[in-house]
Amino acid sequence: MPRTLHHRHALPRRMGSRGQPEESRAAILQAAAKEFAEFGVAGARTDAIAREAGVNKALLYYYFRDKDTLHGAVLDSAFGGLKDAVFQVLDSDLPPREKITAYAGRYFDFIASNQLYPRLMQREMMRAREGQSQQIDKLIKNYIQPIFLRVSEVIKEGIAAREFRPVNPVHFVPSMVAMIVFYFSSAPMMQKIVGFNPLAPERIAERRAAVLDFISAALFLSKNNATQGARL
Repeated sequence: MPRTLHHRHALPRRMGSRGQPEESRAAILQAAAKEFAEFGVAGARTDAIAREAGVNKALLYYYFRDKDTLHGAVLDSAFGGLKDAVFQVLDSDLPPREKITAYAGRYFDFIASNQLYPRLMQREMMRAREGQSQQIDKLIKNYIQPIFLRVSEVIKEGIAAREFRPVNPVHFVPSMVAMIVFYFSSAPMMQKIVGFNPLAPERIAERRAAVLDFISAALFLSKNNATQGARL
């Protein structure tokens, strides 16, 4: 994709001071997420990131020693934020039905508020497939696998309680994630297909309801089915 400059708008207040470490670091990570999502690691430019963040390059390298370190920090921030968000639900005392829908809703809300996430993940998966990712093993160990295992436990608990159909979490969990993530990653294509902006707030709300409805229909047993299953 050709690099364009019209989308870059430096923050109105320059934060090129080490006396504002949290603000400066957050601004750099936000700018870097945009740059990496659009151009990938190879195409991303640290001078563009610094300009977008409103800092000088010296300060950028003060916080992150090189571009790969910055890229790793961006991924940690994205996946760490997701893990924190969904584990607030997964670690709760909700029963399986409420917990699985709350998990899906929380996951959806996180992606809706951080729409660069799918593009960052897709790029990293492509790099992993080509053997070029330095981050994928850490991402799986620290973020992806713990979420998967915990959601799988909830599904197994629901099956044991005869609240859920007997599904295989290996297939069902990725299907739930795909329903959420693909909607946002495919938005430009979908807009051409359906003729409206899928990312308009009202459309996002419709999609959220549709995702939760689909998961409920695919997973939840009716009370009658649960009663019959208990008698078998």
